[in-house]
Amino acid sequence: MNTNTPLYKQVASKIKREIITAKLNKDEAIPSEKKLAEKYQVSRVTIRQSIQQLVNEDILYKVRGSGTYVKNQKIEHDIYRLQSFTEEMTHLNQTPTNQVLDFHMQEPSDQVRETLQLNQGEKVFFIRRLRCVDDEPMILEETYMPVSLFPDLSVEVMTRSKYEYVENKGYIIKERQGEILPLSPNEELKRILLLEGEASILTMNLWAYLDDDTIFEYTRLYFRSEKYTFKFTSKRF
Repeated sequence: MNTNTPLYKQVASKIKREIITAKLNKDEAIPSEKKLAEKYQVSRVTIRQSIQQLVNEDILYKVRGSGTYVKNQKIEHDIYRLQSFTEEMTHLNQTPTNQVLDFHMQEPSDQVRETLQLNQGEKVFFIRRLRCVDDEPMILEETYMPVSLFPDLSVEVMTRSKYEYVENKGYIIKERQGEILPLSPNEELKRILLLEGEASILTMNLWAYLDDDTIFEYTRLYFRSEKYTFKFTSKRF
C-alpha cells in the first residue's frame, strides 16, 4: 500500500478496478462489506469509507437493507497520459473494437489545413470511427491525417490501433495537445452513440506531434459522458 494515500482511498481504487475488470453491469451488487474486508485485509470501517468514496464518485449506490450496487461504470481517462484508446482499454482488461464508419481522401478545410500546417493542394485522409468496448459505443472519433505522411493508410489499418500504425512506420510520437468542451448532441450523434433523452456529451479537439514537431493528426472526439470521467493531477509549485 502507498503510505502517502489514505488507506480507504487505496482500497476504493482497488474496488473500482475490480468493478471494471469483472465487468459488473449497472445495478449489479458488489460483494458484502465482510467479504471485501477479508479480501483486502482491512477493517470493515475502512471498507465503509471506501464504498462511501465510490458512492460520492457516482460509481456505486446503496439500497437500505439490501446492499451496494454498481451505479455506472465510468472509464477514467487520464488527460496527461498519451495513450491510444486501444492501449487504454487493454490496460483495463477490456476488449476494444473499432467500427470504421467513413474513410476517404479529401481537400482539407481551412481550419484543418491550418491546424495540420499543410500547404495548399495537400490532401488529408478523413476517418470516422466508432470506438467500442464489448460492442458498446464509447467514443465517436473524427480524424484528419496528412496523405503525405501516411500514403498507405487504409480502412484495415484503422480497425486497429492508429498510434501503433504510426509507430510501426518508424515515427516517434512526442505529445498531444487539446481542449475539452461540453456539447448537446444532435440526432445523428444520439443515434450513433446510442444516447437517450437529453443526454449530454463531452468533446475533445486534439492535435498530436511527432518528435520533429510535425503535427500528424487533428482529431475530434465525442465521449459518452455517462461512461467517461476525466482525471488529472495538479501540483502547487
